[in-house]
Amino acid sequence: MDGVIYRGNQLIPGANKFISGLREREIPYLFLTNNSQRTRRDVAHKLRKLGIEACEDDVFTCAMATARFLANQTPNGTAYVIGENGLVNALHRNGYTIADDDVDYVVVGEGRTLNFEMVERGVRLVEKGARLIATNMDTTCPTENGIRPGCGAIVSMIESATNRTAFSVGKPSPVMMRAARKQLGLRTDETIMVGDTMYTDILGGAQVSYRTVLVLSGHTTRAGISRFAYKPDLICDCVADIPEEFYLGEKHVTSDKLTTGSVEEVNA
Repeated sequence: MDGVIYRGNQLIPGANKFISGLREREIPYLFLTNNSQRTRRDVAHKLRKLGIEACEDDVFTCAMATARFLANQTPNGTAYVIGENGLVNALHRNGYTIADDDVDYVVVGEGRTLNFEMVERGVRLVEKGARLIATNMDTTCPTENGIRPGCGAIVSMIESATNRTAFSVGKPSPVMMRAARKQLGLRTDETIMVGDTMYTDILGGAQVSYRTVLVLSGHTTRAGISRFAYKPDLICDCVADIPEEFYLGEKHVTSDKLTTGSVEEVNA
């Protein structure tokens, strides 16, 4: 959501109107985030403070996707968590016990309160046989003061020390993308992924055949798009510029909607 709906604690202009329009037309949607720190209640609270109507059910986090995946793989399992409240809460809600030894999984998220002792314990548990899970592989997290190490950077220390590769459930993993679609009750051809990052949002949507919209209000610049082997179906300056025809069921966006500088249809 950071870079699509808001930047830090500032709402991106037009984002509230875009969400209100979806509500008025009864178009189902979810706020997806690769941030496992906050519970979905916390995320919804932040959105409301920024002026966007939101409740828990509108939010889908990588922590939720991870917890549901593990509950399906090993019901009522145990996990050592390198992360914060959002991840712990999601695991608890899905029947998991948090422990410090003899666990089924070492689950890594991101956070500001992590320390090297936690990483050391994670390494030892993986060496003893625990399976390594990452909520996402983002190497950095954006903050108002610049970037800080993300989950991908933290889990890479454990991967290097143990020679094990983490399984990641967050964007761009099809696990999270399909779980979110199923929660909305949509078919693949009805689903659109809107994001500001090529290697998570757009790649994740492309891998499961969703239509994709790249907004330039966050991480990605127009010049950087050509570096990737895949591309979005539509490029807009921000969510407010997404033409209604694109998500109201029309097969094609009319050409007059695409001649402005803010919207670009990407031809196959």
